[in-house]
Amino acid sequence: MTVRERIIDFFYRQATGKKKTRVTSTLLVGSAFFFAVVLAVIISFYLDRLLGFPKFMPKDYARVVSLPFLIIGPSLWIWCVSIFLKSKGTPVPVNPPPRLITEGPYAYSRNPMLTGIFILLAGIGIFFRSASLVFITTPVFVLVSALEFKYIEEPELEKRFGKEYAEYRKKTPMIIPKLWRD
Repeated sequence: MTVRERIIDFFYRQATGKKKTRVTSTLLVGSAFFFAVVLAVIISFYLDRLLGFPKFMPKDYARVVSLPFLIIGPSLWIWCVSIFLKSKGTPVPVNPPPRLITEGPYAYSRNPMLTGIFILLAGIGIFFRSASLVFITTPVFVLVSALEFKYIEEPELEKRFGKEYAEYRKKTPMIIPKLWRD
């Protein structure tokens, strides 16, 4: 069994395992993801200083431009979390809802929760005028997250939901939302 298959199997066993184990794992995995997001921001600010990047737009302009990002990103994330909680699950892959979520923002994107985080990261970068956060760290975070979703989470979802997930995956984009329904 490959390392990837072991990771997929771990997530599958966690997602379908005992509630007590899922709750404990949720705290650990959720904290690790939160730490990764905060670390990306901190590293970006450090890179700006280390590489001598200038602030890339005037302060007042940055505040105005960042506002839609700082509203839309967290709002999308909160909307997704609320759907998961109402469905008796969490946004953490080790303690997901027991059914496939395809309504709300999930009708337009397979992972709108990550889309919300990406938008938020870009907004924070614009607000603080961090060239590294906007142009380096956020795109790298998007790439790493998309690869993890495609090669770990999606195979686990297909293992858990079978044909239902395969059909959903065919008609719904991964991260960039489709703004209309078929």
